[in-house]
Amino acid sequence: MPLYEHVFISRQDLSNTQAEGLIEHFGTVLSDNGGKLVDHEYWGVKTMAYRINKNRKGHYAYLRTDAPSEAVQEMERLMRLHEDVMRVLTIKVDEHEEGPSIQMQKRDRDDRRPRR
Repeated sequence: MPLYEHVFISRQDLSNTQAEGLIEHFGTVLSDNGGKLVDHEYWGVKTMAYRINKNRKGHYAYLRTDAPSEAVQEMERLMRLHEDVMRVLTIKVDEHEEGPSIQMQKRDRDDRRPRR
């Protein structure tokens, strides 16, 4: 089956448990349609570059899936209809990277240029 990566932004006035509950909800939608949620990450509340629906911040979530295209289309349709989800981005990938995503990796202070 094809591999996909999804990022979605939910409203800032949700609690952390509600935002993580959205991940579980869309994971079950995917599994009900023959797909599989390989991995997920909750990135937390982040400031956006511009306002979306009068919101300046949003809860970011990242999903790695292994699903047929029909299951992904159904999940995206339900995401777009859900009132708490503001934006959705889906990308088809050749393979999933091992370990945490770039957003979850902490940068080492040694990697940066030394201060003067």
